[in-house]
Amino acid sequence: MKVTVEDLSPIKKKLSLEIDADAVDAELENAYKEISKTADIKGFRKGKVPKKILEQHYGPKAQYNAAGPLINNSLYKALLDNKIEAVSQPEVVESGVVEAGKPFLYEAEVEVRPEIIAKDYTKLKLEKEKFSFDETAVQQQLEHIVNSRTVLEVTSRKKARDGDTVIIDFEGFIDGTAFDNGAGTDFELALGSNSFIPGFEAQLVGMKREQEKEVEVTFPEGYGSKDLAGKPAVFKVLVKEIKEKIVPKIDDALAKELDAKNLDELKVQIKENTITQEKKRIDGQLQENLMTALIGNNSFDVPEGMIENQLHHLKDSFTRNLKAQGMTLEMLGMDNESFAKTYREMAIEKVQGELLLDAIAEQEEIVVDESEIESKMQSFADESDVPLDQVQKYFEGEQNLAGLKGQILQEKVTKFLLDQAIVTEVEPKPVEQDTAADSETEES
Repeated sequence: MKVTVEDLSPIKKKLSLEIDADAVDAELENAYKEISKTADIKGFRKGKVPKKILEQHYGPKAQYNAAGPLINNSLYKALLDNKIEAVSQPEVVESGVVEAGKPFLYEAEVEVRPEIIAKDYTKLKLEKEKFSFDETAVQQQLEHIVNSRTVLEVTSRKKARDGDTVIIDFEGFIDGTAFDNGAGTDFELALGSNSFIPGFEAQLVGMKREQEKEVEVTFPEGYGSKDLAGKPAVFKVLVKEIKEKIVPKIDDALAKELDAKNLDELKVQIKENTITQEKKRIDGQLQENLMTALIGNNSFDVPEGMIENQLHHLKDSFTRNLKAQGMTLEMLGMDNESFAKTYREMAIEKVQGELLLDAIAEQEEIVVDESEIESKMQSFADESDVPLDQVQKYFEGEQNLAGLKGQILQEKVTKFLLDQAIVTEVEPKPVEQDTAADSETEES
């Protein structure tokens, strides 16, 4: 087999392969043997058809069937022999015809990791947010806990008021005609949440159970459906149930439910946790600033296959987080295509960052030793409350262990870079809240 390797770019190579005639003949022979087992030709038993007859009836099929193994086996060997680490599935871009007694030629392109020599990575100028703690954060967290434990119960009051949740049936009409997707049954609506068409919820305040009413509204000009945007509509509404929020008291009883001795101890725990999380957030932001500066000093392209792989990981993580909240991508108006478009730049930066950290590790001879691996496993066991032997068993797999080593290595390189960086502390930026978020907080 003859192989020629050509660099198309720092991230792509072209392999031109020529497989000798003997190998072609052997693979064609295998193809005809397989075809002979099932070939249905009048006058011959299956498995007993002469080769010349098979060639007449199944020649193109045998050529096609032989091409697959010839390409797969030779391409894999060519990559190994030439020490080419493919980061995505190689693509056959040109192929000859498999013919008996003749060499088989084809060309394939393959994406590879770029060979990077990192530069300008010491003494990076970075900004780090100053740590500050506002005691009101404890009260805010207590209110968040209370809100999460708030339940809805059917109210004894006759009329709905702002903040209640009503169960309604509704149907919308424009010019007296019902429109698509304009009806709902047993729909749960929190009054004051501003989650429905502007003006709709306010007209339900004061309604009684089993009361029917016509609600007049106008769809916003920027409404998602062009057929409805800016048009007046009438909704026939039936209130079937009225529920009110039952909010727990912030007291010692609540604290005991949360495994604290009393309210004072709970407040101390909340303060400690809040401080820990805030410091983690600040450190995380500093690391993001580090990666932004590092990537800014080192411009290079990354293989599409690595970008696609990173997008796959991002999407998996994103959908898991959504699922934990009872949501889906579709509920956010996203599909696979729009997700990839939205997060492509993030995926590129993550790949660039990982490649740069690996390059710096090699340049600075930063390595991971066994004691660091053992320590990280122990940390995982402690944090997740899982026996150490189970954690060790999980990392017996070659791929999992490689991932763990990679994580430790990147953490070490990040620390190396931060230790050498010129870090300036800056005042925290004020947190901006939109109107909807503010009103939601007030109502809860």
